[in-house]
Amino acid sequence: MSTRAAPEARERILDAACDVIAAHGIDDMRIARIATRAGVSPALVHYHFETRESLLGEALEHSFELLGDFRTTRADAEGWTAARRLGWMIDQSLPFPGLGDREWRLWLELWGMAARRLELRPLAARLYERYEAWIGEAIEQGIEEGEFRARDARAATQRLIAAIDGLGLRVLVEDPEMTPDRARALIVEALAADLGVQERAFDPRGES
Repeated sequence: MSTRAAPEARERILDAACDVIAAHGIDDMRIARIATRAGVSPALVHYHFETRESLLGEALEHSFELLGDFRTTRADAEGWTAARRLGWMIDQSLPFPGLGDREWRLWLELWGMAARRLELRPLAARLYERYEAWIGEAIEQGIEEGEFRARDARAATQRLIAAIDGLGLRVLVEDPEMTPDRARALIVEALAADLGVQERAFDPRGES
């Protein structure tokens, strides 16, 4: 196997694992299914990942990186206000068709397994730390520039993430009482009160 082919195969395996785990769950994961989807041999999957837990952990890291690249494409656009950045971040954090829906299903797998397996809890904490840093940077920017009137950026960040997690789960399971639009509206309403700004400031289109 060439040095160039190995990383490419590993990336394909991780991407295929994300799809399979999101669709079937880690407990019903089949190496043969992942190998077929990735276009590699089952032996190569076993070579790269010794256990299901290691595969889940790296798949989550892989998904986080992919979605992180997508999220920052516009959230870091020059000239955006902190509130507008946060509005975009909320949109990309709630379940949406494609990558966002897949990431949520992977998170559900991690939450469920980490509740039972102590060794997975550091992974959950590490991913939350990275997510919190991403959201927190925008909130800190708004406080420093006088856009937000909150005093505790970390507390505001954690409250926002808790709202996204709780309402996003109801969106994911298609609760008829919690559409994506309603979830976003409730999150923005609470965030606006928390940060001392008007709700329309969080429109990522920049409309008032």
